[in-house]
Amino acid sequence: MGQLDGKVAIVTGAGRGQGRAHVLALAAEGAAVVACDIAAPIDSVAYPLATPEELEETVQLVEKAGGRGLGLVTDIRDTDQVEAMAARTLDAFGRIDVLVANAGICAASPVDQITDQGWADMIDTNLSGAFKCIRAVLPTMKAQQFGRIVVVSSMTGRHGNMNLAHYSATKFGLVGLAKSVALEVVRTGITCNVMCPTSVDTPMVHNEANYKLFCPEIENPTIDDVRPRFAGLNPMGIPWVEPEIFSRAIMYLVTDPGVMTGVVHEVSLGISASMP
Repeated sequence: MGQLDGKVAIVTGAGRGQGRAHVLALAAEGAAVVACDIAAPIDSVAYPLATPEELEETVQLVEKAGGRGLGLVTDIRDTDQVEAMAARTLDAFGRIDVLVANAGICAASPVDQITDQGWADMIDTNLSGAFKCIRAVLPTMKAQQFGRIVVVSSMTGRHGNMNLAHYSATKFGLVGLAKSVALEVVRTGITCNVMCPTSVDTPMVHNEANYKLFCPEIENPTIDDVRPRFAGLNPMGIPWVEPEIFSRAIMYLVTDPGVMTGVVHEVSLGISASMP
């Protein structure tokens, strides 16, 4: 028997990377999982986002392992689409027990060069999108007197970063959002916590624009060029971590018996040790 037998989970940004890893981890513990992703490009994002085919592959991996999955193309910036996602989940599985608000984008630019559209896309996706998803699932969780919400922030939501002011602002905002939700629902059987990952071995890290940001003096930087620079960002000297490692933190939070809420769980390769 799995720890989540009979439970139903929603994971956003599930087309690949962290989101896919979280979906598979939840399904492996018995949850029926609704995998959501925009599965389309966003103009202000310099790297390719997940595709409909990748989202479908996530669901196929769940089903191949004997689990129950449903894939929904959902733009979490759009209130109607988010509400439809929650309704489809209830239609398909009858309840909503877990929300992993994982979807997010990243773009790098000095603050005086961030465009209005770039700022809006970042806020609307990373922060407002998480808010809309939480708002959509809370009525069901309150009626059930049970829910586990995990918001995926970032270590960039714990300290500032050059060229990432808009990204950092959203990730700091997610911590405040989750802590506030935790207090509002503290006696309803619902917990709301945050997971802050360090650099993740996904396309958000591994893309041409990011490589050039870290190696501006190299015309066409490669993964071997950027590896030591990422490794220098943390005390452990490890450049990035596989998505599945962060899924362990997600599972710890969603399987908690209900005594942890408003917690910020940092998976930081030692960066946390130098922070208050």
